[in-house]
Amino acid sequence: MSGDLSVLHALRCVGSAGLTRVASFTGLAESDVESELIDLAVAGLVTHHKGFGGWALTESGRSADAERIKAELESAGTRPALAEAFDAFLVLNPELLDLCTAWQIRSADGVTTVNDHSDTDYDARVLALFNDLHTRAVVVIAALAAAAPRFGRYDTRLSEALDRAQAGERERLADTIDSYHAIWAELHEDLLATLGIVRWGG
Repeated sequence: MSGDLSVLHALRCVGSAGLTRVASFTGLAESDVESELIDLAVAGLVTHHKGFGGWALTESGRSADAERIKAELESAGTRPALAEAFDAFLVLNPELLDLCTAWQIRSADGVTTVNDHSDTDYDARVLALFNDLHTRAVVVIAALAAAAPRFGRYDTRLSEALDRAQAGERERLADTIDSYHAIWAELHEDLLATLGIVRWGG
C-alpha cells in the first residue's frame, strides 16, 4: 500500500487523529505522515480541525479510500480468502470484548465494581486469557495478511500492546488509544471498510 493510501486509510479506520496515532497505524515516520496529509489536504481528501482530534477524512476522502481499497482487493483477487478470515475474526471478537470488560470491571458477591487491579491473582488470570486469545488471533491475522499484506502490521501492534501490559503497563490492555482493545477495534473497522460492510445504524 502506497504512503498516501496508507495514511488515507488510517483516518478511515481510526477516525479523527493526530500525527502520532496515524504514524502508529501506518508504521510511517511522523514527518512522512505529515507530508502525506498535506498533499491529501491539497487534494481535498482530508481536513484539519484544531481542537477536534486533528486530521479527518472529507466525504471525498472517504469515497476515494473506499474506491482504492476495493480496487486493491479486486486486483489481488483475494476477497474470498479475506472474507473467510473475517468470519474467523468474528468468532474471536465477542471473547475479546468480554475480556476487556473483565479487565475493567469485577463482580463479587453480586456486586459489580471497577477493577482497581489490587487483586494480582485476578489480573493474572485475565492476562492469561488474553494470552490465549492472542495466540489464536495471530493465526487469523496471518490469514488476513496472506490475503492483504497490510494486515500483518496488526500482529506487531497487538503483540506489543500485550507485551507492554504484561510488563506492568496495565492500561495497554483496554484503557488507552494504543491499547490492545483500541488496536483490535481498528482492525475490526479496517476489515469492515475493506470488505465494504456497513455497520447497522450507519
